[in-house]
Amino acid sequence: MTTTKSFADDVVGSPTTPIVLLEDVGKSYGNIHALRGVSLSVRQGEITCVLGDNGAGKSTLIKIIAGLHDYTSGRMSVNGEERHFSSPRDSLDSGIATVYQDLALAPLMSVWRNFFLGNEITTGPFRKLASAAMKRIAQEELTKMGISIPNLEQPVGKLSGGQRQCVAIARAIHFGAKVLILDEPTAALGVNQSGVVLKYIVRARDAGIGVIFITHNPHHAYLVGNHFVVLKLGRVALDTHRSEITLQQLMTEMAGGSELEALSHELRSINPQVVVDPAGREPAARELADSEPVGGSTGGGASVGDGESADGGPEEQVRAVDMSADNEQKEQEGT
Repeated sequence: MTTTKSFADDVVGSPTTPIVLLEDVGKSYGNIHALRGVSLSVRQGEITCVLGDNGAGKSTLIKIIAGLHDYTSGRMSVNGEERHFSSPRDSLDSGIATVYQDLALAPLMSVWRNFFLGNEITTGPFRKLASAAMKRIAQEELTKMGISIPNLEQPVGKLSGGQRQCVAIARAIHFGAKVLILDEPTAALGVNQSGVVLKYIVRARDAGIGVIFITHNPHHAYLVGNHFVVLKLGRVALDTHRSEITLQQLMTEMAGGSELEALSHELRSINPQVVVDPAGREPAARELADSEPVGGSTGGGASVGDGESADGGPEEQVRAVDMSADNEQKEQEGT
């Protein structure tokens, strides 16, 4: 059972002290180990980027910090106190807000209603919605983040993907988030909208928020990240600071690192210029000759592009076998 003390009311004494600290955390589902020995530190005013391929354990890590699942081994501390969240409300009360890919927004509701969704301001014995106050606060908070939405009455579904992400981020910050978890915020966005979201992620960091940025994209991570963690099959494969790694190194590690290098050695014997001719009964490989003019050979002989190999070898033998089989079948039919 967790305590009810609100982390949003705590004052962290040092910016170098981790707000959230995971030490050798593991999560098992029966015999399946989703996470093993994962350590992660999140500090105020810092963007921690967690990268990994599908199945790396990113979603499980989010769910543990967000209070959806409890960890089965290791230790998780929030503001120096060991915690086991029993629900997402415990995590939220501790100042940890999560913005998932689906954003938890109601598309048909107005922007200001979405801003206060689940935290509505009410007045009087009949708990009437304080609409004017909520509109004013929503406008003020969005303006602080530099988000310009002229009409807060419009359905949030009419906003662009980047604007919806920014509304969700501003909402989390307004309600006291000290740690902001962003689950693939740029995954379904174009280049321009991704740039808008990245800009507001930096503004959240500048506001003193500890940001956990979950992403597949090392380019986006390196644009804004201070600290990088790469997960592979539930384990930490890389944990380093920005000053200790280049974008190329991060891309290599994200793409597979030593595994990619081993695969490259295996594929070196393969000629990438070879294509398959679908016209033949058997797939006939032919090599694209860079020196051959466009339009192929003009002579009477067979060219590489005619479905025959350059040396007349394997393909010619295949045709001979086919012709022999056809002649034999005709002879049997004649008899």
